[in-house]
Amino acid sequence: MNPDKFIIGKSQEAVSALFGAALPESSFQVQVTRKEFEGDYTLVVFPLLKVSRLAPEATAKAVGDWLKENTREIESYNVVKGFLNLSFSPSYWNRLFASILSDADFGQLPPTGKTIMVEFSSPNTNKPLHLGHIRNILLGWSVSRLLEANGHKVMKVNLVNDRGIHICKSMLAWLKTGNGETPESSGKKGDHLVGDCYVAFNNIYRKEVEDLVAGGMPKEEAEKNAPSLKEAQDMLLKWEKGDEEVVSLWKKMNSWVYAGFDKTYEDLGISFDRTYYESQTYLLGKALVRKGLDMGIFEKEADGSVWCDLTSDGLDRKLLLRGDGTSVYMTQDLGTAEQRFSEYNLDEHIYVVGNEQNYHFQVLKLILKKLGFAWSDNIYHLSYGMVELPEGKMKSREGTVVDADDLLEKMYNTAKETSLELGKLDNMSESEQDALFRKLSLGALKYFIIKVDPKKTMLFDPKESIDFNGNTGPFIQYTHARIKSILRKAGERGIVYGPDAISDDICLSAKEIRLIKLIDMYPDKVAEGGQAHSPAVIANYAYELAKEFNQYYHDTPVLREEDEALLKYRLALLSTVAGVLVKAMDILGIQLPERM
Repeated sequence: MNPDKFIIGKSQEAVSALFGAALPESSFQVQVTRKEFEGDYTLVVFPLLKVSRLAPEATAKAVGDWLKENTREIESYNVVKGFLNLSFSPSYWNRLFASILSDADFGQLPPTGKTIMVEFSSPNTNKPLHLGHIRNILLGWSVSRLLEANGHKVMKVNLVNDRGIHICKSMLAWLKTGNGETPESSGKKGDHLVGDCYVAFNNIYRKEVEDLVAGGMPKEEAEKNAPSLKEAQDMLLKWEKGDEEVVSLWKKMNSWVYAGFDKTYEDLGISFDRTYYESQTYLLGKALVRKGLDMGIFEKEADGSVWCDLTSDGLDRKLLLRGDGTSVYMTQDLGTAEQRFSEYNLDEHIYVVGNEQNYHFQVLKLILKKLGFAWSDNIYHLSYGMVELPEGKMKSREGTVVDADDLLEKMYNTAKETSLELGKLDNMSESEQDALFRKLSLGALKYFIIKVDPKKTMLFDPKESIDFNGNTGPFIQYTHARIKSILRKAGERGIVYGPDAISDDICLSAKEIRLIKLIDMYPDKVAEGGQAHSPAVIANYAYELAKEFNQYYHDTPVLREEDEALLKYRLALLSTVAGVLVKAMDILGIQLPERM
């Protein structure tokens, strides 16, 4: 019994009866009444004036009178200019709450039959995951969960960029400076070891460029002719030709990185339905390049390189195949897109990639359309802003990034320190405390990143994220633990509550009605967030619900209530708030503790 739909349906009847007109649902705008006005929901009457031919106030009064006379649910109304504020009867709220309690799948939207693939993470194997990757990973995961809540079948996939000049640079530095070091011999995570090699390469390369410039070579020429870069490029060509020695080293060092990535994913609570590897997919697009040449939409230059001229579309010429026959990222993305849509019959393919790649995906969709693929319109680039630190942007090659593993450890220590300061863990074992600190640290990290609209650049502050007050994950986690504590105490007193606790005779306070309204909004927020591909909608909804509960509980000491029927009703209400918080935060990949 959705209030918006109820009001719209009844208002359609009112307009038909009063003005003899049949208006579509789109003509009726319903919103929650602002707190400074009396009422539960507000109908905006301005779109109705074209059929009422009355002033806004007169139109609102006519519709209000009809609704009050013809529906038992509308108890009263008031008019503020062109806004009709409607107040529902107590019995309406009780029936609405009862319907929520009886819905075991509340918030889960019905199946749509659509299959959506979400590609996220997609790291290079020359360095460990860092804070920028974390935003990508958490956004991709939560968007996937949100789309599942919208009734879609979702495939979470990862494309590991495990070939190319970047990994060759790490391989070359390991040969030159690694002294045979392995994860086992050094005690380092494999991705960290390879990342150190990448930094070492750039130190070697920078020194070579400086020496060449000092010898009189222009800087731009020196950057192209540094010996180490030439060696790395030669190594890439050998890899593509299947040189056994190069391929063997490549497999060994990538295996170290894969193991390191898997550990970080596990610590984040993230998994994938399928992992693709660039080494297995980079050739897929070459067949499409040949197809495009045959169709006359691609051009081959004298040096053998292949281009797509998009200048007539307001873009530029895009390289698809180098003169030596090697492919570029665009070539691969063309091939993998065709492979995935063909293999899974996708209704949508979402790429979670930073906003610096906006142009890339604009070009990708356009080239696929020129190749005749109608599904190119079903590609969606979920573009997100970068994560910055108070000291500025991160740079991988200079080794100034915030490492994901180091960040997770720092978040754990901050959660531990903050929790111990509160001094409420005396009755918890060491293992229980450890589990709590991990939930809090991940909850703080995930929520702080996800609550920001994906399109916005964000500034990450670990200390602020762990705060138990304000719009943070730990605040919502603490709210849930608080509710569970109240419910445990009620259980210890033998108080039984449930759907049968709901009665039309219960008289609700304004704050209780506000809580029911917020709970009822959850399915709409799931739909809104899914439509916008924005889990921030769910994050901020959960915060509003938690904040409203805390305000309610501050004024309403539930367990002191002497009226048994009202006490059971309130316990059922609290239990439902906790349940909705669990569902909302589960979409974000955040666990809510029972105690803290």
